[in-house]
Amino acid sequence: MGCDRNCGLITGAVIGAVLAVFGGILMPVGDMLIQKTIKKEVVLEEGTTAFKNWVKTGTEIYRQFWIFDVQNPQEVMMNSSNIQVKQRGPYTYRVRFLAKENITQDPKDNTVSFLQPNGAIFEPSLSVGTEADNFTVLNLAVAAAAHIYPNPFVQVVLNSLINKSKSSMFQVRTLRELLWGYTDPFLSLVPYPVTTTVGMFYPYNNTVDGVYKVFNGKDSISKVAIIDTYKGKRNLSYWESYCDMINGTDAASFPPFVEKSQVLQFFSSDICRETCVHFTSSFSICKS
Repeated sequence: MGCDRNCGLITGAVIGAVLAVFGGILMPVGDMLIQKTIKKEVVLEEGTTAFKNWVKTGTEIYRQFWIFDVQNPQEVMMNSSNIQVKQRGPYTYRVRFLAKENITQDPKDNTVSFLQPNGAIFEPSLSVGTEADNFTVLNLAVAAAAHIYPNPFVQVVLNSLINKSKSSMFQVRTLRELLWGYTDPFLSLVPYPVTTTVGMFYPYNNTVDGVYKVFNGKDSISKVAIIDTYKGKRNLSYWESYCDMINGTDAASFPPFVEKSQVLQFFSSDICRETCVHFTSSFSICKS
């Protein structure tokens, strides 16, 4: 009995030691294999997992808007009172759901260029109202006319057109009109070839953004999806100093192995500048 017990203990110790040795060998080997697979699959080229998800983003991307609704337009126009506004929102749209187009690889500098089709779908469940909600806002066409054409004679003509079109410094427009465009009655009377449609993002739907040229990661996965140029430029001349540089990705994807201490940079073509995000905390989503 003593021998059997000792043999069992020795056998268990030997097996444990062997497993420990194999574990010590296989764990780093396993990590190496995993990293090798990741490095292969994150490259933005035909046939990889990353390329398929990159061409048409699988994750839903949303853009939210808050609108400042003017509460005292008459007091402002009649008495030059301070403007009182009420912030309303969010109004949410799903964007970046269309597949990239004109995808072209450049093996010389390990980049891939593409066009991003624009599209926006309103998401009522993530919004406080509908696209038909009305807002009192500044009439951009009327407000800008005096600054664009300071000549006194021209301003007399413009004022007559403003009165004829029944326009004023403020106007009531729906969310859809403000964002995606409306025909301005004042501009429609201007006897010159001017654009008569006004909108913060007009034109948007059925247009494309780019050309983007990003690194595909073949030479270094730390550069995957990082923008090299936008419309052939690395600076856009809209902002001063660093803000004008095109840095980071387009926010739809980032290189792998991101650390919490890293600052994620991305470029927004809507505001023509780079911005960044910092890690603050972790969270979990529980599904019932």
